[in-house]
This record gives sequence, C-alpha cells and structure tokens, in this order.
Amino acid sequence: MLNTWVVMPTCLPLVLRRCHGCASESFRANGKFRVNAHHKLLDAWLLALCTTCGDTTKLTVFERSPVRSVDPELLTRMHDNDPGLAAELLQNPVVQRRNHIALDWGNAWRLGTSGSDHLDGEVVDVAVRFAARIPVRPLRLIADGCGLTRSGAERLLTEGRLISSARLSGRLSGDFTFLLKR
Repeated sequence: MLNTWVVMPTCLPLVLRRCHGCASESFRANGKFRVNAHHKLLDAWLLALCTTCGDTTKLTVFERSPVRSVDPELLTRMHDNDPGLAAELLQNPVVQRRNHIALDWGNAWRLGTSGSDHLDGEVVDVAVRFAARIPVRPLRLIADGCGLTRSGAERLLTEGRLISSARLSGRLSGDFTFLLKR
C-alpha cells in the first residue's frame, strides 16, 4: 500500500538579504504590500522587516508597469495584503532574481504523515508530495517520517534497503517516491 507524506509550509520563509541598518542577514516578510501610482504607471513592493533591528526593505514585484497591463485581481490581492500572494511571490524565481534574495525554509515547514501505523510492514512504499517548493534533504524527511536518525537513514541507503528513483543526497523541492525494506 502506498503511503503519502506531505511537506507543508507553516509560515513564510525568512528572506536572506543584508540589512543596511544593522548588517543582519535575514528579513521576515509579513504579507504587506505597497503599491504606488505615477500617473498611468504602477510600482508594487512586498515589504519585509529585518529580524534584528526591524528596518523595512521593499522587495520589488513590478515597477513602472502600465495600469492596463496589471491584472486587476493581482492588484486587489495586493491591496488586501493577501498572505497567500506573498508566499507565491517569494517563491517566484523572477522576484528572487530581481531582488537578489534567497529563502531560508529552516523552521517554516512540517512533514505530514498518515500516522505511525504505516511503518509496521516489511516493505514500506511512500510518496512524498510538496505543497510548496520547499528545498529539503530527502534523507532528513525519511528520518523524520520513519522515526530514525539521519545517520540511520544514510545507513539504510548504503545497505540498499532504501530505494528511490530520485537522488536522495542533496536537496529536493519536487515530489518523489521511495521504498523502505525492513
């Protein structure tokens, strides 16, 4: 029987960027937006606060865009300070590149398993799904989900009792499956 685990975000990730006020390396996006109009042109930013000193930085979403080219639904969501939109935009590679930022998902996600009864079998078949593009180490997920240490999961991999078509070393942010032989 195939078990499904889900990697879910619990909050917005930290934004890794240097603060000009205190030289801190991280900001916390709170889902607030600022939209500014210049006649028929719009600028929009996602606001983030420094985790140390509280200074605000603006992450550019778009700038000098004609009003007619901006989706009215997007503009409404920005005016409503939609936290879902903030999560979408933080994960957008174009926004990340434009603002020279990276994301730290350290304590911003959790693993949802179907309970501990799935580990009783001789062979455990698991599909891991990602609700958002969260880069995590697959061996860490497997260790957390199976109640093992990370070195124990590595040992199972080297012994050939942990099988997957995906590369289990490094980081993944996409769905994968694995088979665990007890």
